[in-house]
Amino acid sequence: MASAVVQVFGQPASTDVARVMACLLERKLEFELVRTDAFRRGRKLPELDPSSKVMLKHGDTTLTDSRDICRYVCTEFPRWCTRDLYGAGALERASVEKWLQAEAQSFDAPSAALAFHLAFAPRLIGVPSSSPAAAPDGIDDDEEARRAASVAESERLLLRVLDVYDDALGRSAYLAGGEFTLADLSHLPNAHYVACSARGRALLASRGNVARWYAAISARPAWRRVVGVQTRSAHCPCALEA
Repeated sequence: MASAVVQVFGQPASTDVARVMACLLERKLEFELVRTDAFRRGRKLPELDPSSKVMLKHGDTTLTDSRDICRYVCTEFPRWCTRDLYGAGALERASVEKWLQAEAQSFDAPSAALAFHLAFAPRLIGVPSSSPAAAPDGIDDDEEARRAASVAESERLLLRVLDVYDDALGRSAYLAGGEFTLADLSHLPNAHYVACSARGRALLASRGNVARWYAAISARPAWRRVVGVQTRSAHCPCALEA
């Protein structure tokens, strides 16, 4: 949309871009997604920080960390566009921040590693992500053993995190209380890719409160719109699972 005042640069399949899009859609804000994997010939794109997968430009403001972008979106724009995602007061915001930190520091690494092994790596070696863990042609037994060990370790680490989440979600519908907030939204991109494989779905389903929570947050209209954009991307592993 040429008239949009907010621009998001990146690839839709990126978890960072998905996080930002979900936040903007939840807040019902108009934005332009400038796909860096399919931009128009001759269009000059801003340079992304090598360590970043997303960039938001809003007037003179440029941000490249997806979680900071979400915080900015939740504080910069009028609250009337949607209910607050970032807490109505200091105590609520502290609770949201607690779980944002948990997502960034504890959930992100093992879930990203598991998603890579179960959803992305099988595409690279030509094996459906739902197939049994057997070594495909061209992959030697030692390499497959290392891959299996990496998957098992990522599962172990993620399950340890999910145990904490399951306990917290036994006391409230969402991580920061009774309402959906940025704390829940921030988990969606990685959780979605974990759930792209049968093994990943089984892992999420193994913790009852986590399963109920993920079913609720992943069914939100804003997130389904993000998934719709992602599944049209050649880089999205879930497109093969749909």
